[in-house]
Amino acid sequence: MTETKINFKKLIKKRDWGTLKTALNELEPVAIAEVIEESSEANRIIIFGLLETKQSTKVFKLLDQDMQEEIIDEFAGNIRRISRLLNNIRPDDRTAFFVGLPGKVTQKLIEHLSPEERKITTKLLGYPEESIGRLMTPQYVALKPDFTVEEAFRHIRKQGENSETLNVVYILDEDEKLIDDITIRELILAEPTQKIADLIDYRFISLNAMEDQETAIQVFKDYDRVALPVVDEEDGILIGIVTFDDILDVVELESTEDFHKFGAFRDTVANPLKERIGSLYKSRVVWLVALVFMNVFSGAAIMRFENLIEAVVALVFFLPLLIDSGGNAGSQSATLMIRSLAIGDVQMKDWYKLIGREFLVSFLLGITMAIGVAAVASFRAPEVIPVVAATMVATVMLGSTVGLLLPFIFTKLKLDPATASAPLITSISDIGGVIIYFSVANWYFSL
Repeated sequence: MTETKINFKKLIKKRDWGTLKTALNELEPVAIAEVIEESSEANRIIIFGLLETKQSTKVFKLLDQDMQEEIIDEFAGNIRRISRLLNNIRPDDRTAFFVGLPGKVTQKLIEHLSPEERKITTKLLGYPEESIGRLMTPQYVALKPDFTVEEAFRHIRKQGENSETLNVVYILDEDEKLIDDITIRELILAEPTQKIADLIDYRFISLNAMEDQETAIQVFKDYDRVALPVVDEEDGILIGIVTFDDILDVVELESTEDFHKFGAFRDTVANPLKERIGSLYKSRVVWLVALVFMNVFSGAAIMRFENLIEAVVALVFFLPLLIDSGGNAGSQSATLMIRSLAIGDVQMKDWYKLIGREFLVSFLLGITMAIGVAAVASFRAPEVIPVVAATMVATVMLGSTVGLLLPFIFTKLKLDPATASAPLITSISDIGGVIIYFSVANWYFSL
């Protein structure tokens, strides 16, 4: 790909547009998208401008939001080009693109759509932000149950060109209500004279347009489908389909959001190389400032034991090690719970079963880590071995319990469990660890 990029640079420098256009349109869309992403801003526009209509539509879908906006801005004066590009994109991809734009820009671009595409886009944008309705496309093939297999194939050849997928076709009754779906494989293996009604069992899996996108992710996982029909909430009428590639995009986005939340980012951050300094600052500052005030409690706890610290200075050496161990154990536990809740391995009602298991596991981990810290203390300050060993067990158990419970608490409050971020768990563990450490030391040394 590097060699290809260099060749394109040379062709652009020579202004050999004919050779460049031929070479570009011989590549796969994925390869062209990669060339565009690795090119300079000026070269991106040239490369995209030389693509044929079909290629440009496919490539546009593969580019990230920033580059899509860049291309739209560049061709803003070419109404015909913009109109052709937007009208040829699949409805679900077009909706995803519009969602990331300011409202006024979206409204202006919608005006360039054909009446039919405008109607589809307006309808899709009318669904709640993270609903399945935003993901679906109305481009599918539907059959009637009284069709023969031969008639079905004639209909598929006539209507299938613009369909999102032809792996599955859908069976509708006279009221457009979904009654079943059937795979192309089943149709191919059937006799040409057989009726569709004889091949179906009226059992199917469907999605509700108003449900959350995470529901769709779970259904795709459970039933291993390449596409699923989407029906309206009231009458069960087929209004669109969601395909596996749409779900992969959502999974990637959800994973990114969860990682950012777990790292205590306020908002999802795009490419840090391209994101504005102000956006990066705003996405991080709120949580960090909040955690500063939380950590004031750690300082207050330390001040309370000032006399103890003066009497046994060696205690200070082990403070960072002990409280960090509690935070690390808590982060591990939280990561495991968030993942398990997300994929359905555990349910809200399982929290009390997990507490007992976590106590045992964290106790064993604490004992193991206590042996390690005792070994370190034997060289530096043998007199504090009982204190640091006991504190290690207690802080690991505390951190693990906090890490386990916070995702359940956030889920109960109808918040994203990923909001139980690692810095939050660490701060809680730090405060608890400081109090435990110096309380144990105060008791042990009887000060």
